This record gives sequence, structure tokens and C-alpha cells, in this order.
Amino acid sequence: MSPVRTAPAELTAGDAALRTQYLTEVMAQLYPEPCRTDGTPGPLVAEYLVVPNAHRPRLLVPTLSPAVAAAAVRRYAEPQSRIARLKRDAVVAAVHTRATGLLFRDRIRVTGPVSAGIDGYLSDALRRDLAVSIHIGPARANRKPVLQLLSPDGDTFAFGKLGTGPLTRRLVQAETAALTALGHSQLTKLTVPRVLHAGQWRGMRVLVQSALPVWLPRAPLTQRRLTSAMLDVAGCCGYSTGPLVGSGYWQELQARLKAVAERPEGAGLAAAVDVLAAHSGETALRYGAWHGDWAPWNMANLADALLVWDWERFATGVPLGFDAIHHELQKRIQSTGDARAAVEATVHRADELLAPFGVAPVAREITALLYLVDLAVRYLTDRQAEAGARLGVLGTWLLPVLIRRVEEL
Repeated sequence: MSPVRTAPAELTAGDAALRTQYLTEVMAQLYPEPCRTDGTPGPLVAEYLVVPNAHRPRLLVPTLSPAVAAAAVRRYAEPQSRIARLKRDAVVAAVHTRATGLLFRDRIRVTGPVSAGIDGYLSDALRRDLAVSIHIGPARANRKPVLQLLSPDGDTFAFGKLGTGPLTRRLVQAETAALTALGHSQLTKLTVPRVLHAGQWRGMRVLVQSALPVWLPRAPLTQRRLTSAMLDVAGCCGYSTGPLVGSGYWQELQARLKAVAERPEGAGLAAAVDVLAAHSGETALRYGAWHGDWAPWNMANLADALLVWDWERFATGVPLGFDAIHHELQKRIQSTGDARAAVEATVHRADELLAPFGVAPVAREITALLYLVDLAVRYLTDRQAEAGARLGVLGTWLLPVLIRRVEEL
């Protein structure tokens, strides 16, 4: 088994160019013809300030109301540092006082019939007046338009997601189903959004979910509280027990591996799974549900609630502890930027991370390595490398660690 380190030919553009290209795509999706965004005169549907600029777009802020514009920036994301907070506050002050010309020069004016744009559809679907702020994320295969929905007085009351292609339509549909199921599962250790609207618009899948109050003061998150919430999710749809080979998870993983068998990495992953299966033997694993992308940026810990969002990867029947391994890996990548070292350190902590989930000592490293296989297959299935995702080329970080650890079993 040898890891693949070469980026595909599609990876030729930097993040800024990919964001600018995506900005054009998003506006065409949200405001299709007969709407125009090229300065053509006509009735004004919406006007957006491009933050920070059209070459590095991060956020489109509606400018028709200073209060709404300021609220859109204030609720865009939680600053992670004092400098980031100061920058955010400067933008808030600028849009609130209409002094944006001093900081931002790029605007997008949408003209045409109001009913033709996403604003009109959502207003009719939710039966209320609203304004839309648009988040422009980094290049990823699963990138999709994410809309912050605000009331006329600036209250963020919901977030919308649009599935625009085969992958993102499937993910939006999956998150709709997940939130619906979780809404009836009697979770007690965490809070999840509610589905406010689900439907289709111009060939796209639409999900509108309630806004969690992520802007409230944060509280320190203890490992005990995090693990308790993960266990709450793990058991929300029941548990099952049995050997890896022959389990529902095994059958599903084999089908996913078969689907990526023609990729250069596919043979190595299949061989790794065979070794893991042989070493797991008749050891009984417990299976339950997992969030699927439980990362630090998908949650907020308040004094009286742990808020968790982005449930599009939710699944049942997976080995217990996957959420703990995923969170540890993403936290390390976020803090160090060294993805390969993060994988090494995460697998090294498998015993400590998985013990609270009742995973037998003999199965802990195998569970952690199975998680790496699962994540690798996800990246390949979604074609993250081709989409320009920063960690899309698995041979530069995940595969070398996975293959070496499997060979050492």
C-alpha cells in the first residue's frame, strides 16, 4: 500500500480565484433570469455589500437597512481572537453608519421582479418579511449557498441551505431528515435546530432551520460535557452489538469502497479495511448514531446549553466513538495546521478518547483507524480534491498515517 500524494490537474487556482468564481455562480443560482446582477436598470430586488471585496468574498451583506446590515455582520461568525473581534466590530460600525465606502467598494445590485429571486421564495414559504445575508465559504465539494435570514428589525431567526448539485442536494435532504428525526428523539444533553421549511425551488433542495443563539456568551466546554452529549446522540436511535464483519456498517462501508475502487487511493483503503477486519476477529463492537462532522466550529457551549448544528452527515449504525475521534482530529488540525501530525496524535489518544464509549481496549485502535478509512472514503466519494478543498489530497496527510498504522498491527 502506498499513499497518493499528487494533486489532480483541477487544482490550479488559489482560494481567492475560486471564491470569486463561486460568487458569480451563487448569484446566478439565487437570482436567476430575468433577474440581473450586471448593473442593468430595473426595479431593485436587493443590494449587497461584498465583504471584504469581490476578489476575496466572505460575506454578502444586504444594504437596504443599516440595522439589518449591521446585524448580518454581527451574527456572521464568532470571532476567535481579540483582533478578529475588533475587525468585526469595525465592519459593524461602518455598515450601521453607512460609512462602508471608506472600507468596502464592491457592491452587487440585483434588479428584476422580486418574485424571481430567493428572497421572494423564502418570504412566501415562511410567510414573513425578511432579508438575506449570504455566506461565501472556501472551496469544498460540499460547498453550498448558506443564507442567514433576518427580520426587518435585524433579528437572525433562521439559516437556509440550498442543495444545488447532486452531492449538495443529497446532503441537504439528509440534514432535513436528520433534524426531523432528532426533533423526536428526546435529546437531553444538547440543542439542535428545528426544521422551519423544507422544499424545492428551481431544481434546488431548500432547508430552512431555526437559528441557534450562538451569539450568546460562551462558557468553557469540559470534556465530560462534550462526551455526555456525544453519548446522547450515539444512543438516540438505539444500539446494536456484533463483530465488524457482517455488520450493517461493514456492508455499507464495502459498498462505499467499491464505488471508489477505480480511484488511485481505493486499493490501499480496501487493503487496509481487510487488515482491520482480520484483526478485529470476533471482537464485539457497539454501533450507534453519530453527528458525522462534530467539529469545534459546528457547536457552541453556553452556560445552560450545548448548541450543535450542521447535521448533514448524521448516520446510524456506526462504531461508537467516531464523533470523539473526529472532534479530536478537527480540533488539532484547526489549532496546529499540521494535518498529518494531527492524525498521528489523534490515533495515539484512541484509548483515552474511546474508553468513555465502552469500546473494548482491544478494539480502540481499530475503531480509530476505521474512522480514518471512513473519512478517506468520504473525501474520495465527494471528490474533495477536485473541488479544491485544502485537505482534499489524502496522500499528503491522512493516508500515510493510516497505512503505516495498519501495517504495524
